Amino acid sequence: MNRIEQAFAKARSENRAAFVAYLCAGDPDFDTSVAACRAILDAGVDVLELGVPFSDPLADGLTNQLAAQRALESGMTSERVLELVRAVRSFSDVPIVFYTYYNLVFAQGSEAYAERAKAAGVDGILTLDLPPEEAGEHLAACEKHGLGTVFIVAPTTPDERLGIICGATSGFVYYVSREGVTGEQAAMSDGIRASVETIKKHTDLPVVVGFGISNADHVQTVAQAADGVVVGSAIVNCIAENLGDPAAITAALSAKMAALTAGGALQKQ
Repeated sequence: MNRIEQAFAKARSENRAAFVAYLCAGDPDFDTSVAACRAILDAGVDVLELGVPFSDPLADGLTNQLAAQRALESGMTSERVLELVRAVRSFSDVPIVFYTYYNLVFAQGSEAYAERAKAAGVDGILTLDLPPEEAGEHLAACEKHGLGTVFIVAPTTPDERLGIICGATSGFVYYVSREGVTGEQAAMSDGIRASVETIKKHTDLPVVVGFGISNADHVQTVAQAADGVVVGSAIVNCIAENLGDPAAITAALSAKMAALTAGGALQKQ
């Protein structure tokens, strides 16, 4: 099994959902970003979703937009993101999935991008704005270099497209819990379980749920329905609220991870 498969198999064996955590690479700077990754990985993250900073992050809410802006202003480039992956690989074998936009892949060419990402230690790529119907070159490159592909299902996705999306996916399917962009929210949708069950009619791959998950109650709700729980903005805010103090950032991240998983929130009931 590859690292992604191993992570979900381990979570299943422990009767829980996998924890997928998002950070933007290079936020607020390279060294602090590496330390932030270490902090959440030490707290038990199963899959690290690493945002590749981009100037026009159309699927992201304000929290993650500002994280990308901080990273870019600190000097993050495509090459520096790969350096960061290699730095994380020096202390962790947790699967890393790039959360990126197709412009960044296209600029290098799918073949070169996939080859360089794999060599650095990346396990999968989520290209947010690439429809599977137009992803032939990208899919071929990922398959050639052993990278998992991740595609998104939205609440508005018609049933007739689910087979296409799931057929293009080789890592895990990402269900977004609401319409709109990323960001913390007060309550979760009531239809998550039914949506995940519908998706599972089209795939045997893990289905994770993200967008808006902000506290342990949300985590517990999603964990009962899905194979994985994705938390992003609630974690990224720990950085935004402690800028200029790297020690405070890592302390806040550790505390947030403990709060999100308190009371066995990831456990299946």
